[in-house]
Amino acid sequence: MQIGSAFFSTSVQAQGNQPVTTSEIGIGIGGANYKGEISPNYRFLNNQPALTVFYRRDMSNAITLRGGLLGSHRIFDDKSFSDEAFDERPLHAYRQAELKFSLLELSGVVEYNFLDYYDRSQSPRLSPYLFVGIAGMLYNKKLYMAGNVEREFDTDITVAIPVGVGLKYALSTHWNLGLEFGARKTFTDKLDHLQAPDFPENIANPHDNDWYFYNGISISYTFYRYNCPPIYKKRPGLLD
Repeated sequence: MQIGSAFFSTSVQAQGNQPVTTSEIGIGIGGANYKGEISPNYRFLNNQPALTVFYRRDMSNAITLRGGLLGSHRIFDDKSFSDEAFDERPLHAYRQAELKFSLLELSGVVEYNFLDYYDRSQSPRLSPYLFVGIAGMLYNKKLYMAGNVEREFDTDITVAIPVGVGLKYALSTHWNLGLEFGARKTFTDKLDHLQAPDFPENIANPHDNDWYFYNGISISYTFYRYNCPPIYKKRPGLLD
């Protein structure tokens, strides 16, 4: 699962009916994908290796905030997105485009848990969830057409809206397993270099923006903090 952030605290009920706050750190592996001119549909075989690290904090039984860093890079030089998968389409057969693509994403999202995942009396402890947020992406791309370099490597940044679904499962009191699939709606048509007015409409579609995706599995470690009730503190904090 891709995961999240926030430095606020609320409490849930734990052992002995004591207020407790939970947070997680974790790491995940999976695949990053792209949808645009070269790959107009999501295609699982286009996935290239990706790695994510994250921090998550519970805000209530249903809401968690998370922040994550996601990276994906071509391991092999020939690992690329290509028109070849869509050769039955006249435009793709004519264009013969190939894209080499790497990305680094920083994101913050809100997760909505359908079950009380932090209730340790549950057996098993699991919950499906939805998420939505905002992300910034640094990306690098190189475009080939008909076997020739059409655009050299270029680095750019963009903003995206991550949305998706996932599943959390508690392996033990502290260890968790996660699965997640997420789509990122971008506000640019430049992920693949194929955009108007650089290319005519018979080469590039000027009417929609590019998307990218992440699907993967993660493992995380939960930290529990038992909070002293404010009445027993000499100086209660702002968030107490």
